[in-house]
Amino acid sequence: MLTIFPDLVRPWTEASLIGKAARDGLLDLRVHDLRSGTTDPHRSVDDAPFGGGAGMVLRPEPLFAVVEQVRPPRPLLLLGPAGRPFDQAWAAELAASGGFSLLCGRYEGVDQRVAEHLVDGELSIGDFVLAGGEVAALAVLEAVARLVPGVMGNDRSADDESFAAGLLEYPQYTRPAEFRGWAVPEVLRGGDHGRVDRWRRAQAIRRTIERRPDLIERRGGLTGEEQRLLAEFGLDGLV
Repeated sequence: MLTIFPDLVRPWTEASLIGKAARDGLLDLRVHDLRSGTTDPHRSVDDAPFGGGAGMVLRPEPLFAVVEQVRPPRPLLLLGPAGRPFDQAWAAELAASGGFSLLCGRYEGVDQRVAEHLVDGELSIGDFVLAGGEVAALAVLEAVARLVPGVMGNDRSADDESFAAGLLEYPQYTRPAEFRGWAVPEVLRGGDHGRVDRWRRAQAIRRTIERRPDLIERRGGLTGEEQRLLAEFGLDGLV
């Protein structure tokens, strides 16, 4: 990751599941300070935009200098609102790529020559504005890192999560079996693992239909098997 705030992101990369995976040698996480590419006493990385206007723009010289010095893994992706929308499929693609780098923008953005001649593409985590790319970069890092084999301990966990198959995840329950009159569904306590798997799949489909129908449309609708699965658990009224 390349940022003007390395001390902001390093503690996060050293904590929790991501930090443990890095210490175990499963991940190689490096944070580079964009100010190390400056040559002036004030370590200035920004300047006023040509043509006038509010805010400041990250200058090309320090960004090019740092990238050329550290030679970060490619693709090098710029975090910004004009980028390709990030999703689970892209996370899986990056997890299998063998390495990638993230360039965090700040202020009013980066000099256009950085976008055109330094990075390999742009990435956006949504249609909203942040003060900088660090928060977005950390979101991308976590989404990707947890898909690297061994990072989560149980690699099957990633297969059952939201968006893994174009669906939201099924509801989860734990002890106690009854809490304030609300009981865990009987199917989860019956010991029939095949039925549990079918119920979970049906619930994932139900949740997606009710909360994110756009995901169903993106998949081209429900398959015949999925419709039969809904009918098995009395959910066929949803379609």
